Amino acid sequence: MSTKRKISALFAFILSSSVVQTSFATGVETLPTRTSPVPATTNSVPHVQLGGESNPALLKDLMARASRIPGVDIRETVISMSGTKGFWIEEHVSLANPQSIVGGREFAHMHPDGSLHASLSPDLAVKAVNAGWATPHPWSKKRLGWEGFVMIYTPTTDSEVDTVYQLILASFDFVTGQKLSSLQ
Repeated sequence: MSTKRKISALFAFILSSSVVQTSFATGVETLPTRTSPVPATTNSVPHVQLGGESNPALLKDLMARASRIPGVDIRETVISMSGTKGFWIEEHVSLANPQSIVGGREFAHMHPDGSLHASLSPDLAVKAVNAGWATPHPWSKKRLGWEGFVMIYTPTTDSEVDTVYQLILASFDFVTGQKLSSLQ
């Protein structure tokens, strides 16, 4: 390859890299398709994931990330089974969609197996279901405001933890009207 071609190729690479960085810098990502098998869930309440493997280190990482969301406290849930951790919006944080909260100020919770229930925007909930990340809660069509209430499956890889964390942030964003998630 001639020097001129090498320089042209290098310039094209640098230019394309800066375009990628620019679009990444906007903070907007599309929801990737989940590649792990989609686990079964019950069709009733309690709504639980059936099977699927959880990795304690991954769940600890996800919980640590959730605990650092500004305006969120991790508490025992008031709406789910024993051992479930509720993600509570602190009192000083305004709510844009309080009708989507199932109980108290708990906008999401994580079960001991790592599966979560969260209130997403209805549009994002459809995307999460179609991409294999979630399934609608059995009560999601029974109460106004719960159209985006989903179970998010247990993350099984580091990259799945990243996506599930973005879904938790998106839930917080939907309920509060803030913009912490990079998902569109």
